[in-house]
Amino acid sequence: MKKLLSVICILAAVLVILTACGESQNEPAAIKLTDMLDREVQLGAAAKRVVALQPSDCEILYSLGAGDTLVGRGEYCNYPEEILDVPAVHSGGETNIEQIIALNPDVVIMSKMSQTPEQVEAIENAGIPVFVSDAQDIAGIYVAIEKLGTITGRQEQAQQMIEDMKSAFAKIAEESKAKASNKTIYFETSPLEWGLWTTGTGTFMQEIADMLCVRNIFDDVSGWVQVSAEQVIDRDPDYIITTAMYFGTGLLPDEEIKSRAGWGDISAIAEDNVFNANGDELTIPSVRLVQGAQALYDFIYGN
Repeated sequence: MKKLLSVICILAAVLVILTACGESQNEPAAIKLTDMLDREVQLGAAAKRVVALQPSDCEILYSLGAGDTLVGRGEYCNYPEEILDVPAVHSGGETNIEQIIALNPDVVIMSKMSQTPEQVEAIENAGIPVFVSDAQDIAGIYVAIEKLGTITGRQEQAQQMIEDMKSAFAKIAEESKAKASNKTIYFETSPLEWGLWTTGTGTFMQEIADMLCVRNIFDDVSGWVQVSAEQVIDRDPDYIITTAMYFGTGLLPDEEIKSRAGWGDISAIAEDNVFNANGDELTIPSVRLVQGAQALYDFIYGN
C-alpha cells in the first residue's frame, strides 16, 4: 500500500509539473525592444491591435501580412487600397489622442517627424505602449521592417522582406554599374508654380541616384531644399524626374516642365528625358522604394 501511495504521489507531482509547463508554453511571450529613438518598448505579447499613423509603417505592416492587426490608421495612409477600410484618425500636427485611445490598441506606431514628444507621452500615460519610427535612409527602412516584424510576431517574414529588398537593390546597382555613362539627374518634388523643391544628400532619392550610377545635380546640398530655375538651367541635367501630382486638368507634370520658357536647351528636355515618377515610391520609406528604383532604372537604361 505504501508503495502504491508513493507511485500515486509521484504521478501527481509529474502531472502538476506537466500542467504547469503546458500552461507556460501556452502563455504568450512578452516582447521587449527599443524603438528608432532608442526608447524601451514593452508589450505583453505580439500586438493584435495596432494603430499606425505613418503611410510607411502601414505599408510595411501590410507587406508583413499584418494588415489585419490595424484597427486605426493615420488619415494620409492610403496604400494598399484595402487600408481605406481601416478607421482613420487625425495625424501629424492634428494627431487626435482621444481617437487613438478609444480604439484600444495594443501599441501605437508614431513617427519622430509627425508626432511630438508630448503626444507620445499622452498615449503612454493612457497605458498604451508607443513605438516611434524614424527611417531616414534605406538602412533605416530595414530597421523599421525588423522592429515592426517583432512587434507583430512576424520576425521571419520581416527577415525575408529585408533580404528580398537587399537583393533587388543589389541587382539594380550591379546592372547600373555596367551601363553607367556619367549622366546627371535632377529630382523635382514640386512644380514651378509652388516654388521648385529638390532633394540633396541624406534622402532616398540621393541613395537611388547613387545606386543608378547617375549624379544628382544638387548633391552639394543636404535634405529637401528650394532651388531656382536658373540653378537647374545652369546645371543642365541629362535626366529630369518629377514627383509632382497630376490633378486631372491642364498639362501633365512632364509636359509642364518641357513647356517652360528658357528650359528648352536643357539636355534632359532637348533629348526628351523627362519622367513622371510615382512620388510615393520614391519618398515613402517603405518596401515600394524598390519599385521606385526599378522604374527609374527602366527609364534611364531601358527595360
